[in-house]
Amino acid sequence: MKLLLISPENHDERELPALPRLFALGLAHYHLRKPAWDRARLAVHLGAIPSEFHPRIVLHSHHELSAEFSVGGLHHPEKCHQSGDTFPFLSRACHDLPTLRALLPVPQRLLLSPIFPSLSKPGHGPAFDHEALRAALAVPRRAEVVALGGIDASRLPACRALGFDAAAVLGAVWLAPDPIAAFSDLLAHAR
Repeated sequence: MKLLLISPENHDERELPALPRLFALGLAHYHLRKPAWDRARLAVHLGAIPSEFHPRIVLHSHHELSAEFSVGGLHHPEKCHQSGDTFPFLSRACHDLPTLRALLPVPQRLLLSPIFPSLSKPGHGPAFDHEALRAALAVPRRAEVVALGGIDASRLPACRALGFDAAAVLGAVWLAPDPIAAFSDLLAHAR
């Protein structure tokens, strides 16, 4: 199972030094999500990441930075309308089964959440009946569907059994004392 990593929402002094090692371990896509940061702060942060990794970064905000930093794609919230935009969309948020069913025929990455109780947002999730979710994911589709919310190593088999293509992690890595060891452990369980 493929793993994606979402950045800590706020400043974490471990993040920038850890990124080259996380990419070296096999991190395919890093979702840079800093919702409270202004454009200037995000640009400085992105500039501190070695440019060789920019194509593996997915921006969640300040999408205009994609031209300056040649990131791999953009993420949009569920309620965002994409018509008229010229950026390379890579992913989109999804929080309910009717929206998921409507988006499955479209070639894109859908981050569906929350699947399990959140590790980084206590009291958030789960939102889905797992049998209904399994049935929705069993249909032929063009979208890649990624489990998000409460994902740790022990839940990766359940994600696979539900029919997810990948899992996105946040709390299991950034709440751990050693993010690199935590991600390495997740990768071992994802195989």
